[in-house]
Amino acid sequence: MSSMAALRSIFMDGGCFSRFQEESKSLKIRKMPTRFSVVSAAQKSDKSIKVGILGASGYTGVELIRFLANHPYFDISLMTADRKAGQSIGAVFPHLITQDLPDLVAVKDADFSTVDAVFCCLPHGTTQEIIKGLPSNLKIVDLSADFRLRDINDYGEWYGQPHKATELQKEAVYGLTEIYRKKIQSARLVANPGCYPTTVLLPLVPLMNASLIALDNIVIVSNSGVSGAGRSAKEANLYTEISEGIFSYGITRHRHVPEIEQELSNAANSSVTISFTPTLMPMSRGMQSTINIQMAPGVSVEDLKQQLTRFYENEEFVAVLPDNQAPHTKYVQGSNACHINVFPDRIPGRAIIISVIDNLVKGASGQALQNLNLMMGIPENTGLKCMPLFP
Repeated sequence: MSSMAALRSIFMDGGCFSRFQEESKSLKIRKMPTRFSVVSAAQKSDKSIKVGILGASGYTGVELIRFLANHPYFDISLMTADRKAGQSIGAVFPHLITQDLPDLVAVKDADFSTVDAVFCCLPHGTTQEIIKGLPSNLKIVDLSADFRLRDINDYGEWYGQPHKATELQKEAVYGLTEIYRKKIQSARLVANPGCYPTTVLLPLVPLMNASLIALDNIVIVSNSGVSGAGRSAKEANLYTEISEGIFSYGITRHRHVPEIEQELSNAANSSVTISFTPTLMPMSRGMQSTINIQMAPGVSVEDLKQQLTRFYENEEFVAVLPDNQAPHTKYVQGSNACHINVFPDRIPGRAIIISVIDNLVKGASGQALQNLNLMMGIPENTGLKCMPLFP
């Protein structure tokens, strides 16, 4: 029996999973504080799941390393980075110099027989063919956009090239964890959501499901830290270009638009079109979406808030804030949390929803780990219970 199968058996058949579920439910209800420490190699399970990170030299890759260092069951046995091949992770990220991790290799030289699961943190467009060539027994969480759009024609329109793994697209599950948890549990390939869609969909999908908001006149303005643009050198992301100013980009044509509209249309069982404007902010990480919506006839702001509160009352990572407390990116920084609140607009019949996440965590690597935990039959909060960084 492989290490992956053995560990799944322990959790699913041996009673451990049900015990962890009960503990998790208890934690959710009591909101008890918990102490955590980095898990050493000696403390890892004897039947650990071997994990690979493709694209480990980027921001999402290094965030995964940070969380996996605290994971008792996942063990990093493979890391790729074509431009950094042959280097240690400490040479690429000096803050990781004390970590006992494999050296980086090129994807073409990777030995996938040593891993049970893979996080793919590669750029869109390159991911499809690489994933298509991976062994069929691997569990995969793809952090690129390559498998998020169910209609391959939409992918061609918005990403400017045809999809090269159409058969795989059919089996991919969209990985918005709190919405598609059951499908994710049985998936082999999960398409991790984009950061902007995560901030928008977590508040809007429950409201669409309950028919509490109109399907038109949805206006979204989202602000992102610069890390959302990735780690590669770009003139527009230089300090002198970014600091002491903000600017909008991808106006009317940002590639997350079809992803948001796909999921909202699915929730509403009807076509939904949005107005979406993203803005780059002079900060390293963090994301806020301000969503202006028209309420359905007879619906109040309190109705919206009550629906979100009920929907997320047992969720560990999504919090609906009390009273008129405004969500703040600083209060979720470094964590897998999403904070939401709803406010009345000055225009009658309309409401303003504010949602914040850390774009590198709940908007990328944290949600990816949450998904792989589910896929492996492990409690989904494993390795993710770190507190936000403050100040």
